[in-house]
Amino acid sequence: MEAAKVIMAGLLVVGVVPSMRADMVVMKDITLGFGAALEHCREESGLTQENMEEFFDFWREDFKFEHRELGCALRCMSRYFNLITDTNRMHHENTENFIKSFPNGEKLSKVLVQVIHECEKKFDHEEDHCWRILHIGECFRDMCRSQNIAPAMEMLLAEFIMQAESDTNPVAL
Repeated sequence: MEAAKVIMAGLLVVGVVPSMRADMVVMKDITLGFGAALEHCREESGLTQENMEEFFDFWREDFKFEHRELGCALRCMSRYFNLITDTNRMHHENTENFIKSFPNGEKLSKVLVQVIHECEKKFDHEEDHCWRILHIGECFRDMCRSQNIAPAMEMLLAEFIMQAESDTNPVAL
């Protein structure tokens, strides 16, 4: 049964990736890399298990950005990677370097920093950092979707399945 899951994930990747733009693959890698801080930030943000599971749907068009705790988690995750300053604004250089740390990240680093900056300006009036970062996250998602650089949910799903399989079935050397 587990081998069937791996084969299915592989088929999803093989079937989906060739039709995807390279930018989407880079965004998938960045999304998974950024998401690695989620467990670290769970308690600090007050996230429930249900809220954590909602993060999987971040890139879906119908995902609702309505829970302050999600904004607090995004804030914590950004701090975890040193992507925001002490004033809770994007640290441009660190964010660009974080993006460049992924394969082919240099292709999108300047674009993504600009997108985040534009979103920050839209919500600069919001005093509550968690709400502001939540709204910035929604703006970022929408702008990436409109520029066709958001990762496809199929790609993320296939990657999650493959990671889960590798975590539960370590390869013996």
